[in-house]
Amino acid sequence: MKLNVLNLSLAIRPRTHEGAPAVAVSPELALRRTVLACMLWEDEFYESGVAIAERICELVPKVAAEKVAELAVEARTAMKLRHAPLLLVREMARHASHRALVADTLARVIQRADELAEFVAIYWKDGKVPLSAQVKKGLAAALPKFDEYALAKYDRAGAVRLRDVLFLCHAKPRDAEQAEVWKRLIGNELTTPDTWEVALSSGRDKRAHWERLLSERKLGALALLRNLRNMRQAGVSDELVVSALTAMSTERVLPFRFLAAARYAPQWETELEQAMFRSVESREKLAGHTVILVDVSGSMTAPLSRKSEMLRTDAAYGLAVLLREIAEKVTVYTFSDALKLVPSRRGFALRDAMDSSQSHSGTQLGAALDGIREKYDRIIVVTDEQSHDRVPAPKGKGYMINVASAKYGVGYGAWSHIDGWSEAVIEYIRELERLGKQ
Repeated sequence: MKLNVLNLSLAIRPRTHEGAPAVAVSPELALRRTVLACMLWEDEFYESGVAIAERICELVPKVAAEKVAELAVEARTAMKLRHAPLLLVREMARHASHRALVADTLARVIQRADELAEFVAIYWKDGKVPLSAQVKKGLAAALPKFDEYALAKYDRAGAVRLRDVLFLCHAKPRDAEQAEVWKRLIGNELTTPDTWEVALSSGRDKRAHWERLLSERKLGALALLRNLRNMRQAGVSDELVVSALTAMSTERVLPFRFLAAARYAPQWETELEQAMFRSVESREKLAGHTVILVDVSGSMTAPLSRKSEMLRTDAAYGLAVLLREIAEKVTVYTFSDALKLVPSRRGFALRDAMDSSQSHSGTQLGAALDGIREKYDRIIVVTDEQSHDRVPAPKGKGYMINVASAKYGVGYGAWSHIDGWSEAVIEYIRELERLGKQ
């Protein structure tokens, strides 16, 4: 038998979708990058939602149960994802090595009443089977968290109703008052909540409903921002919208939310920008010189999901806007086929400068990194990591923020890799440096 032959399989390395050498990571890291920017079953630029979900299912049994449980909780609490954490727990329930943690993890992951029914629907997506004992225990622990308002708001006419979940898990009410609420849930007699969703679904005058909700301050910050286009289309009073934007609480709203809202309601851009500045004004300064490198390639202009009005560039631009306000010194570049220095602007003007800096084409991240000559304390890259070319190590502290769920990426090794984005990204970087881990 001849052994002196070239074994090509040994030479095969993983590559990004655009062809650059990627990094083969552990199943745990692979699961993190797949989950933490994942809108479950939603197609992304390079991969289908089905393929992403299948990869999650394949990876769960390869990762320690404790790590999967921690990831599910992190995805729900820190990253504010809703469906991907439920799929993680459903896959944990399939494997004997993971089942012991299902009940506690499920109870922690379910934070909105409709997630009770959504989890059961996910559990049954491959066919209706009995719920496991751990799943019943987790659902029974989660259900008492919700009062009548929450149950009524999310008791939707889907394949699985909240009353079905109650029957399936045999939950015990906390007290007699909750027992009465559950009786009304079973009988479809819950008090209809006064929410903007209910008001608008009534089919009456949308303008009147929006104006009443604005006048009575019934809209939270995110609901207000997400519905500005609907208000504009309904002809809502400009004075009421401006008043609501001026008074809104911006404490937990990141800049990318304002950027996305302004795309569809440009007539209120001045008020949106003022609110955006309020949202960042009290943040602690990030010491030293920060370089931020923003991916503006074609894949970054894809929507986050079918129903979303936000693009991946919104997340990237929003982080640049935030850093412009809180970093002691910051230099902003964009990259696609070329590296472009962005003018020293603020707010929406900075967004416009990044967006128009170059055509949205290829992803030459390696060349962009090689082209940065100035000295810096840290460099932050916001990207989907699907580079065309080989990516070098950073020249100092380097952070690769991945905003997509593609199978392979490049920002490992000397890079500190961060999957997904949330209000915690900058604080995470600050804490890493405080602890001397970067």
